[in-house]
Amino acid sequence: MYNKDIYHFLVYYIGSSDVEDLVQEVFIRAIKGFDTYQGKSSPKTWLFSIARHVGIDEIRKRKRLRMKQTIWFREEQTDKETPEKILQLNENNRLLYQAIQSLKTNYRDVIILRGIKELTVSETASILNWNENKVRITYHRALKTLQKSTGGFSL
Repeated sequence: MYNKDIYHFLVYYIGSSDVEDLVQEVFIRAIKGFDTYQGKSSPKTWLFSIARHVGIDEIRKRKRLRMKQTIWFREEQTDKETPEKILQLNENNRLLYQAIQSLKTNYRDVIILRGIKELTVSETASILNWNENKVRITYHRALKTLQKSTGGFSL
């Protein structure tokens, strides 16, 4: 039911369209941890929270791998796939994607959840373990930063 939402969230979060394994990991973790689900949030919110943690783990793993490659091979590594390869976005979407990726982590998280995935303030607060006011303020600041970096383009 939430497969596509989780997939799109991870594409934006990780910066790669190759996230099928990560989507599977989200649902595996959800199944394994189902008995710990307390029902304090909706299943969708709970799954997004798991997806965020899977994304954080993947980013850390990729950073470690790049560090190992740099140390062992002393070759300059490319940071990420080019945005043209990622989803073959048109020019506006590619610029927006780059701008989102350049935001600091808190801003990127709230932009993806509120602006792109269109989650409510309370759902976003639950996923990020923030209060609702922090979500509103951070989202507002993130949008301003995003608009500055894209020359006025917004979500």
